Amino acid sequence: MGKRIVVNAGITETRVGVQEGSLLTELYLERHLHRSIVGSVYKGVVTNVLPGMQAAFVDIGLQKDAFLYAGDYTTNLGDFTRAMLKAGDEESEADGESEADAAAEADVDVEELAQRREPSPPIEEMLHKGQTVLVQVSKESLGTKGARITSFISLPGRYLVYMPQVRHIGVSRRIRDERERDRLRAALRSLDLPAGGFIVRTNAEGKSEAEFAADVQFLTRLWAQIQARFEQAGAPAALHEEGDLTFRVVRDLFSPEVDEFVVDSREVYEKCAGYVGALVPALADRVRLYEDRQPIFDALGVEKEIEKALRRRVWLKSGGYIVIDHTEALVSIDVNTGKYVGKRDFEQTVLKINLEAVGEVVRQIRLRDLGGIIIIDFIDMETLEHREQVYRALKRALAEDKARTNVLEISELGLVEMTRKRVRQDLRALLSTRCPTCKGSGVTKSDAALAADVFREVQAKVGTADEASGREVVVRAHPDLARYFEGDGQEALERLARVLDRTITIQGNHPDREGYEVRLRGGGS
Repeated sequence: MGKRIVVNAGITETRVGVQEGSLLTELYLERHLHRSIVGSVYKGVVTNVLPGMQAAFVDIGLQKDAFLYAGDYTTNLGDFTRAMLKAGDEESEADGESEADAAAEADVDVEELAQRREPSPPIEEMLHKGQTVLVQVSKESLGTKGARITSFISLPGRYLVYMPQVRHIGVSRRIRDERERDRLRAALRSLDLPAGGFIVRTNAEGKSEAEFAADVQFLTRLWAQIQARFEQAGAPAALHEEGDLTFRVVRDLFSPEVDEFVVDSREVYEKCAGYVGALVPALADRVRLYEDRQPIFDALGVEKEIEKALRRRVWLKSGGYIVIDHTEALVSIDVNTGKYVGKRDFEQTVLKINLEAVGEVVRQIRLRDLGGIIIIDFIDMETLEHREQVYRALKRALAEDKARTNVLEISELGLVEMTRKRVRQDLRALLSTRCPTCKGSGVTKSDAALAADVFREVQAKVGTADEASGREVVVRAHPDLARYFEGDGQEALERLARVLDRTITIQGNHPDREGYEVRLRGGGS
């Protein structure tokens, strides 16, 4: 089996897995009550301007105000010439993901184009409180931060991305054949194009002018509708919302390289078949309805892969393993030899594990949708040639990742520093919540440490009580700690009772692993 897209349509959420062979490489999840807003266009109202940060907060109708950097704003909706690229009507390459639809992997980075403009004036000269602005969501709300927005609009179609505010003709870097790149540029330029710029997407490889013309017509009409709605709507208001997950998957992921598109719900299957008929009719025979009784993600091995993707440790076939840890600032990935000891040459053993780890590390990065700063700690390699070999393998593996990455060479210590564009919550944030006991630290106090805390609290309580207070001390603790007092902690508990001349009763009914209550009974507390 080559590449397969698997759709599980649940009651509360839709999940889409992308398999390459038997391995799960990407997972997309959309909850029906909280659809992704990346790529949606809004008419917003500026609520606060922060000169010190060169940013502004904008109300676009969400729970939290969105965040707009000065570099992401063009001053006038109607005056596109001020937002034109300094280089003018150039032909260049594009890479990464569209700000308009990061989930759609549109093979273009509008931020990169925006940075090539002339420097923006100070934000306090461009925006003021109460001003209305046309913006597009570029990043989901992450943690305590609101969504990030930009006024550089990019609208993805099946084969093209339309950017109304820049003059730019580009071709995705993922199309590597120079002859094909030249043909695609020529085909696009032969059309009667509207004002603005276009990027030819990876899906366009081998396509004709007629297919580009249909995309141009659709995207031009969509932009006109957005402009008209902006003039008519009161702020805040949604002017254009991206399609649901299944539509985006058909538009952006379903290509001739996909052998099978399997859906487990007849209703969603019919909807997907309609999308395919409209966007890629030549692939219609590859869409099929899954009708077996066993859940589709169980039957095709996806569920187990998701469960593994939430684990901290991932084993390699050789017996080595990688460990993935999240911190506030970055994600660290550590490669270890584990059970693999090699045969004769230690350097060859290290090289073999590091090369094997490269594929799994990149798969986990894509599957878990890790973003921001990522540090990979390969096993130390003394040979420069080996370090270069692993680095080249890492670059090749990351070439298949549609998210924009920047990778530095391996240091002498075996460390690789890289960044990966973050546009939404990673898989761990989507599927898990912070542990109420450890508060995200990953550890809790030991029974011995908690018992010592309880003893100090008991001594303090008795020491400050008057003579009329009760003669019994009642400790309400977690069942695990109560069992400790019945075992290893029993002698110390009895000794404390003798020293204080009090009866100490342990009740194992506190819900918090680290929580406890101490009170006196029999004469007040």
